[in-house]
Amino acid sequence: MDVTFTKVSGRRYRMTVVREHGPQLAPRQGPGYDDHLPHDAVHFLVEAEAGLSGGVFGRIAAGRNNLFWAVDPVERNRQARREAKRPPSPAERADMARSESLASLCDPLWRLRSGQRSDLPEWFSSIAADLDSAALVERILVRLDAFAARWYALPVGDGITLSWPGTTAGARRVGRTGHLPSS
Repeated sequence: MDVTFTKVSGRRYRMTVVREHGPQLAPRQGPGYDDHLPHDAVHFLVEAEAGLSGGVFGRIAAGRNNLFWAVDPVERNRQARREAKRPPSPAERADMARSESLASLCDPLWRLRSGQRSDLPEWFSSIAADLDSAALVERILVRLDAFAARWYALPVGDGITLSWPGTTAGARRVGRTGHLPSS
């Protein structure tokens, strides 16, 4: 599965998903635009690095629509019925909670590390107490560093494509046409 984060005018971003399983999904405007780290990119990178197959993007890769909707209205209704019959498992709910916890931890840590914050929020210590892997957090921060540098330099209309682990390989920059440039 490939997810493309595209900068659009007005300090917004759009996400486009191309996946192997499930109906074709319509592009979606993302919440929480940031010049360095859009909210959903943080979740993608956290979930990919932590191996959270039950998080937002792991569920999408597995064929669920989650935050997105099918392009075809008939398929949209069919998929909604299928998903209603199979609610998230306890393991998927645990992965989603872990995604939220790691994203809430890593985003302010990255901002402190990059000089965008001078201190951590007051609530940070309550989340950090649950941290069980400093090595995982460091790997996530390294991925956030790399993405943020590319995203910040990206002109409006261009995007960055990230591949979900175990599916299509490679992160690439997408040109204005939406086609992947040849390397």
